[in-house]
Amino acid sequence: MKYATARPYADPENAARRILEIANAVEPIQGRIHIEKINEPFLFRDRGSPAEYGAGLKPAIDRGWLKMHESETFVTFTPAGAELFA
Repeated sequence: MKYATARPYADPENAARRILEIANAVEPIQGRIHIEKINEPFLFRDRGSPAEYGAGLKPAIDRGWLKMHESETFVTFTPAGAELFA
């Protein structure tokens, strides 16, 4: 018997790709994408969990697709991340 539905963002790779798609759709302000412009759609529209969000953001940063500012209030696309949508 299966009681729970499958979580689409349980895999960090899927969560990272979705975070990148959301970030690409956001209009940057002075080259910066405010983190709340990414986490709101992921958490509330896509119904991802905070753990899935964190697990997806980490590989996006580790692979060099996004760069998190030291204040952790915004991210920027790296050249490698921008190539994914070119």
